[in-house]
Amino acid sequence: MLPLNQVVEGDCLAVMREWPEESVDLVRDSKGRFIKGHHYCPTTEFKKGQHWRQPKSYWNKDWLENEYVTKKKSAKQIAEEQGCSENNILYFLEKHHIKTRSMPEVREIKHWGCIGKDNPMYGKNGKLHPNWKGGCSPARQLFYETEEHKEWVRRVFERDNYTCQNCGKRRNSNKLRLQAHHIYSFTEHPEKRLNLDNGLTLCKECHDWVHSNENMDSKFLGG
Repeated sequence: MLPLNQVVEGDCLAVMREWPEESVDLVRDSKGRFIKGHHYCPTTEFKKGQHWRQPKSYWNKDWLENEYVTKKKSAKQIAEEQGCSENNILYFLEKHHIKTRSMPEVREIKHWGCIGKDNPMYGKNGKLHPNWKGGCSPARQLFYETEEHKEWVRRVFERDNYTCQNCGKRRNSNKLRLQAHHIYSFTEHPEKRLNLDNGLTLCKECHDWVHSNENMDSKFLGG
């Protein structure tokens, strides 16, 4: 008979070797903390780093590698199947040195839904779109869609020879994205929106930098 609701003093491993399999549900460590677990086998030898928690499948490198690499499941999908958080899976992927996928690799295997007429949202523009706001678009967005603004952008690019005026990179392919920057605030100086002298060609990276806190000298910003 095993002791019930009694304190058993002694060496944990030595005492528990005498007990039958799966006979312990809760134990207390030397600091008085409760540790939930199971005694799997009377002959179990515990080594440094082992504990009473029931092992999870994703702790095993081969299992996790098969799920993530071979079966191409996402970390989120594995987490949902295992009843844990996605961060748990990401942690063990890193621990086992299993390389996570890049965004292009994710796109290659991810199912993004039907395209063309097979897509339920095909042709649903304006009031037919679920995100329709009643036709009230921001003034800046409406302005950017006008032919006058598009012509202004073209003239700015041509004047600057399709070259970023900050880093000097030139658009010789579609990989470099250029943007027309308003030197004087679009909101505070509406009269200068289509002024050619108020435009400047910048690549997206430099344009983001100009409007960031890193631009401490307010370069290319006229107020």
